[in-house]
Amino acid sequence: MVPLYSATTRGVVVSVQAAFLPEHSDPDAGAWVWAYQVRIENQGPQAVQLLRRTWRITDARGRTEVVEGAGVVGKQPRLAPGEAFEYTSGTPLGTASGFMAGTYHMVVSATGEAFDAAVPTFSLDSSSEAQSVH
Repeated sequence: MVPLYSATTRGVVVSVQAAFLPEHSDPDAGAWVWAYQVRIENQGPQAVQLLRRTWRITDARGRTEVVEGAGVVGKQPRLAPGEAFEYTSGTPLGTASGFMAGTYHMVVSATGEAFDAAVPTFSLDSSSEAQSVH
């Protein structure tokens, strides 16, 4: 069973599940790959829009890469109350395990007020590693 990680900020619920992709990985070459599925749901009273993202990807050696950019998967979804947006992406690592965490930089559509919605820390564990948050 794949763990579900979730965090809520100002009514924006971010849920993540990650899965190791052995068919895209090459441990002999020091390359492990994961897919992660994200669901962003607006449970708040006002429409919000995701403008930017910041990811922190940390491998088992403690090396952290920061990835920033506009939107997610080429989109800047606007979510009315009760709406959700889902997407799948992936990440490679140079170790058999690690973890990711992040922030979605949001804006309240009606007022332009900016806020950061937390993306929960989630574990990246290959099938040969124990399933736990590092």
